[in-house]
Amino acid sequence: MTTGLIPGEQPPEPRPTGGLPQQRHEPDGHGTMPADNRSRSSVITARAAASFEPVGRSVASARSFVRDTLQGWGFGDIVDDAVVLTSELVTNAVVHAGTSADLLCLRGDDGVRIEVADRYPEREVPVQGSAVNMGSPDREGGRGLQLCAALAGRWGVEYTPTHKTVWFQLGLPERPVGTRAAGPSLPVDLLPLADTRVRVAVVQIDRIGSITAWNEDAEELFGYTAEQVTGKPLTDLAAWPHTPGTGTGIAEALQLSRWEGSYGIRGAHGRVIPVYASHLRVRDTDGDPSTVCLLVRDHERAVLQTPLRGPASETSSASEGQSTDPFEVFIGSPAPDDLDGLLQRTVERARDMLDGDSAFLLLATDDETELEVRASTGLPSARQRFARVPVEAGSGRYGSARMPAVHEDLTAVPGAVPLLNGTGMRSVVTVPLKVEGRLTGSLGVAAEAPRRYSNEEALRLQFAADRIALAVESARLGELERLRRGSLSFLVEASDLLAGTLDRDQTLALMAQMTVPTLATWCAVYTIADQASEPYLSYVLHEDEELIDGIKSLLSKIPPPDPVPTPGARVWSAPTEVAHQAALRTSMRSLGLSGGPTRQVTPGIGPTLATASAVGGEIVVLPLVARNRVIGMLTLGKPTDEHFRQEILELAEDLSRRAALALDNARLYSERTAISQSLQRSLLPPELPTIEGVEVEVIYRAAGEGNEVGGDFYDLFPISDGAYGFAIGDVCGTGPNAAAVTGLARHALRLLAREGLSGPAVLERLNSAILDEGARSRFLTLLYGELRPQEDGSAELKVVCAGHPLPLRLRQDGTVEPAAEPQPLLGVLEDLELYEQTVTLDPGDVLLCVTDGVTERREGTRMLGDDGLADVLTTCTGLTAGAVAARIMRAVERFASDAPSDDMAILAMRVPGLHKD
Repeated sequence: MTTGLIPGEQPPEPRPTGGLPQQRHEPDGHGTMPADNRSRSSVITARAAASFEPVGRSVASARSFVRDTLQGWGFGDIVDDAVVLTSELVTNAVVHAGTSADLLCLRGDDGVRIEVADRYPEREVPVQGSAVNMGSPDREGGRGLQLCAALAGRWGVEYTPTHKTVWFQLGLPERPVGTRAAGPSLPVDLLPLADTRVRVAVVQIDRIGSITAWNEDAEELFGYTAEQVTGKPLTDLAAWPHTPGTGTGIAEALQLSRWEGSYGIRGAHGRVIPVYASHLRVRDTDGDPSTVCLLVRDHERAVLQTPLRGPASETSSASEGQSTDPFEVFIGSPAPDDLDGLLQRTVERARDMLDGDSAFLLLATDDETELEVRASTGLPSARQRFARVPVEAGSGRYGSARMPAVHEDLTAVPGAVPLLNGTGMRSVVTVPLKVEGRLTGSLGVAAEAPRRYSNEEALRLQFAADRIALAVESARLGELERLRRGSLSFLVEASDLLAGTLDRDQTLALMAQMTVPTLATWCAVYTIADQASEPYLSYVLHEDEELIDGIKSLLSKIPPPDPVPTPGARVWSAPTEVAHQAALRTSMRSLGLSGGPTRQVTPGIGPTLATASAVGGEIVVLPLVARNRVIGMLTLGKPTDEHFRQEILELAEDLSRRAALALDNARLYSERTAISQSLQRSLLPPELPTIEGVEVEVIYRAAGEGNEVGGDFYDLFPISDGAYGFAIGDVCGTGPNAAAVTGLARHALRLLAREGLSGPAVLERLNSAILDEGARSRFLTLLYGELRPQEDGSAELKVVCAGHPLPLRLRQDGTVEPAAEPQPLLGVLEDLELYEQTVTLDPGDVLLCVTDGVTERREGTRMLGDDGLADVLTTCTGLTAGAVAARIMRAVERFASDAPSDDMAILAMRVPGLHKD
């Protein structure tokens, strides 16, 4: 919204029409007159303009703008009519026409003219020469012009190619000069009481809320001279920050165009003087806004107070209802929507009612054994907030919060009111808050002087407490219900997040991030590996990232909290004490008070003091217990002088139970994964031997997350006399069960081959060993061979292919052919008749061996197959063994977008050419 105010402006020029004639519509019988003799003919003394976006909330903003503008001009008598008409016309523009609205207020010597323009000129208002029925008042739309006809002295519509403007003019009521409003004549005995001389304090406040003018009556009423208060904010003298009976603070009231109400001013003698105020916001010739405040004693409010509008019967009934409402008598109306606002207003009113220096209010816990500090004024509230004291502090009526009590001098009974220890308060009166005989809280007022309170003040405070107890309890139950609903939502979300990961480090990070800043300002997580291990600081988080390193360094220097399995939060004071001692030593060194050299600047003092402030509040430790074992501790902290409320601690305890189980699950998963991976790595062959005259490359990929070994396997090992055995196989299935057969096959092959058996004999004995496994046996495809490099640069291979995909031979000329014939697989038949075939690899030839995970790679209904593998291999002429294996794997991965569902192994052997490759 954009606004402008120009006093003393002459009538504006007509809107440009772009060369088109301007249309003007005015109704008959309501100020119909020539266009040049309308309301704009008078001298315009002020102008205010604003633009509003085409959204629903703009209507309310327009109403407020018009109300504030007219009240600022002193036209309170026509405010209501102007607001009603503006509301209808702006609604037509921003809601029905769907365009932005331009609002213009013009003040003249004969009244006020208001124009509302939209950007929908095609939506023309029909002109009729006779009276027309504008529709039922109950209709949703179409009432704007009907109201203009009923309320405005003049009104009309103007059209341009880009705008449509509806305007109306309201005249000022005729009254004698100097008369604003008249009331009935009253008998002398009914006139309001006033002092011999009524004093009206005139105080002027600048745009930032500071006092710029202070008249003699203000000095007489409040005891301050103009020199003492000039330049100070008015809020410094206010007795309470919120105006009784409203939710508007004094600072906000000073920004309104016009305002009336009651509040208190603390005089030079220290006592509160109730006043009634009338604020008027004005602007000087330079355009700077300021507020003029007229103040009288509250019992003389009739001097300034504007009479209530409406029938006398309604006024009297409202007044009677207000006076009979026990809550409003003390706290005002309406009540705050939130509990904290209600409690804060209560302690401020209680303090001012008994002219005290401080006040406090405590609420009882569910079991009524403790009281929790929820609001205070005049005390170090940050240090005391949410602190707890027992209901029964000792024997006798003065030791129980269930009875009213008056302490004339606290120095005579030290510790009688622990909340006031070290605050300088000497006398105090406390009363209970009760609902249906049940203790719900305690209200107290204290003063720095002794013997300030007696039983009479206790009765007054108890009377007030009885009238607010029900409202306080109702607000407390509402807050508790909202907190419980929020807690359930928080725990559900936390459970989902913790259940979504099995990574230990991520679980620790989630625990901390869910805790800060929702439950605490900072947190630290300690973990315990086993019962013989000490707690280890695993994670630290603060809502200010710059303080994390300082807290981590501090906690690493002190012993961790004891791993006590007892549920619930317990206070841990060690970090606070160590941090404060470190800050004290650093400060003393910086001042040269520690016996060392004096230094003007100590680089470490800033971080040290910041860390001390961060951990200076309450610190609690909650055990992380899972499966009847303490696996760690969750430490929560508040900054200096703050406490945890009980509801937050209960929520943190629920979170710690869920987090402990998630952390233990992550630990078990990590341990079992490590064991599985260690066992799987034992099934893989060690480093491949170097074979003179032959290049060898292997690529192995096990299917499944976390698997390093599956049903596919490979091996290359020396036998004797320059001979090497090689194998590549595929056990039925994947995962650990297939890996068990893999280990049996690989180790059996090495043992049998080194016994000097031929290839067929080795596979026949391996077949018998697999069948001996009984129900655990699985069939196995296997390609086994023996490799012997030759002196002429070639290599001789003896191969047995037992049910395995056939090896492919790539010659130097690019031709590809199978290098063996298929034979029966292993683990199915007891009697096998296998034979071996001899293959010679000439220089430059490649032998490619793969498992069926390569050839059976699928994309929908397509499969790579033996032919597809051969096609890829033909492009590998002249490549090294490593390059051949890499190209085959890349082709397999690109063939399908999905992750492989089967294990894959590729073994490539190449005899280098006679020339340098």
